[in-house]
Amino acid sequence: MPKPTFIKLPIDKKETLIRAAIKEFSRAPLFEASISNIIKEAGIPRGSFYQYFEDKEDLYYYLLDDSSKRLNKRFIAILIKHNGDLMETFIESFEMMLINLESIESRQFFRNAFLNMNYKSENTLTPGVSEEQLNTRLAEVVALVDRKKLNITDEMELIHVLKIMKAITIQNLIQVFAKDLSIDESLKNYTLEVNLLKKGLSKE
Repeated sequence: MPKPTFIKLPIDKKETLIRAAIKEFSRAPLFEASISNIIKEAGIPRGSFYQYFEDKEDLYYYLLDDSSKRLNKRFIAILIKHNGDLMETFIESFEMMLINLESIESRQFFRNAFLNMNYKSENTLTPGVSEEQLNTRLAEVVALVDRKKLNITDEMELIHVLKIMKAITIQNLIQVFAKDLSIDESLKNYTLEVNLLKKGLSKE
């Protein structure tokens, strides 16, 4: 996470560095990205960079965490709009993600993130569903879900439903980038999988 020096920077200087970082991480995945390119684009000395972040990984995961916070905020707003209907919320949230990926730079940034995803980036970019995180972002989601619309018995089962939905969402986003799918095709595939879960897979 950023050092206090970065937090105290004027907004315009923060945004200049963030834009430079997004440009570089859009050009190349984390392991190929260059601090030299970031500081050149941002117009800052190398020493200043290390006053703001420990290294390029620190900056990269800061960007992912910032994206995660915005995604979570939007997810909650959609969940409220759908009166706690979790499945409909996931479908609309996925559609909004696809629309936002229409920006070339945004698409390239997330293409590199998802196609080179590891455990840390997965858990930074998508809201966690472990018990330890129930008191943070997830707690608000859990509180807003209308459990009467789900075939679950308790909160722990809801946590596992969220884990399943998270896995489906990630895999579908990976397919978007790996196969360069259109919005319509991506949303069709995702909606089909969510509706299969809603119906259940076993016959009585």
